Amino acid sequence: MAGAGEKARVVVVGGGSGGSLLAKNMQGHADVVLVDPKEYLEIPCAELRSMVEPSFAERSLVYHKDYLNDATIVTSSAVNITEHAVLTADGHSLPYDYLVIATGHAFTSPASRAERLKEFQRDNGKIESSKSVMIIGGGPTGVELAAEIAVDYPGKKVTLIHRGPRLLEFIGEKASKKCLDWLTSNKVDVLLQQSVDLGSLSDTEKVYKTSGGETVTADCHFVCITRPLSSSWLHDTILKKSMDSKGRVMVEKDLRVKGYNNIFAIGDITDIPEIKQAYIAHKHALLVAKNLKLLIKGLPNSNLATYSPGYPLALVSLGRKEGLLQLPLLTLCGCLPGKIKSGDVFVGKTRKNLGLNG
Repeated sequence: MAGAGEKARVVVVGGGSGGSLLAKNMQGHADVVLVDPKEYLEIPCAELRSMVEPSFAERSLVYHKDYLNDATIVTSSAVNITEHAVLTADGHSLPYDYLVIATGHAFTSPASRAERLKEFQRDNGKIESSKSVMIIGGGPTGVELAAEIAVDYPGKKVTLIHRGPRLLEFIGEKASKKCLDWLTSNKVDVLLQQSVDLGSLSDTEKVYKTSGGETVTADCHFVCITRPLSSSWLHDTILKKSMDSKGRVMVEKDLRVKGYNNIFAIGDITDIPEIKQAYIAHKHALLVAKNLKLLIKGLPNSNLATYSPGYPLALVSLGRKEGLLQLPLLTLCGCLPGKIKSGDVFVGKTRKNLGLNG
């Protein structure tokens, strides 16, 4: 533990939506260390827009050093946790008084911001040079990518293949139907309850057979299926008994990991039954920052704030001007939801939350 006169040491593992905001909010209140395999935060809502407009990523890929001016940034992966320290792949041993796990889902993005920008340019080149595009996966990523391409490249043939009975299965049937209607009205071919053998995908193959026997011709393809949680590394740590059968970290209402007084978890990796979205991770981050400040001041656990999932809200962008919004008693599709998200897909708001120019 920190000695007399020393700041408490807070280690945050994961520099995504939740971890970045938490680290930002703890600056000045603790000795903060952010551990992330990338040198930058990627604002997640902007990924698909950046594939059709690579220059957009100049604002959505934010160096950690640009918003953390009073913290230590360790560009590496965490590989173990002991009672007192986090161990990283590059050999660091980072002591902590308080630890926050915010590793979310597993991404394969490069560590370098410059390399990530090149990836967007390559993806855009694939789309630009193709007459037809196949997208596999009808969750929010696949739907939003199909919409971005349909709006920006209306002359291209877009086919969206989803193994489930409806698109966006995490929301209600009415919202799914509105999404399907929007895509088909924008000339996207949607094949439901079908799949493509991922092992058959290649950059040279142009013709594919679906599990339903349909033939799809595509000059390029994008796989948009759910990424696994970035939690497998935790199975050999002190937190192995605090994980459920799906690899999620079990948390109390104050977002402390079950069985630990000084370890928290936020974002997608938690076992909280709610839609996993960036704005939820932001809520977790702000609550844990509040609780950490209380604990650092020496206040009792009974003073800690608790988290309750709200109503399941969902907002999906459909190109640059339209969107789909599901509220508890209302579902909207069109320009009104588009005004909330689709313009800059929350990049300006996220940057402002980090103390940067929008």
